[in-house]
Amino acid sequence: MPQLNPNPWFLTMLLSWFTYSLIIQPKLLSFTPTNSPSNKTLTTTKTTPWSWPWT
Repeated sequence: MPQLNPNPWFLTMLLSWFTYSLIIQPKLLSFTPTNSPSNKTLTTTKTTPWSWPWT
């Protein structure tokens, strides 16, 4: 069964993870989020119960 032979795909997997870890991930982590969760204020919403006609 060729699916169990890791020889042709193992190097591809390693290279893709190294590329992600060393090149792409630092570039993505350098961006700052535009909406910081710490600046948000908590708002409470008032809920009203539903009046069922058969109760």
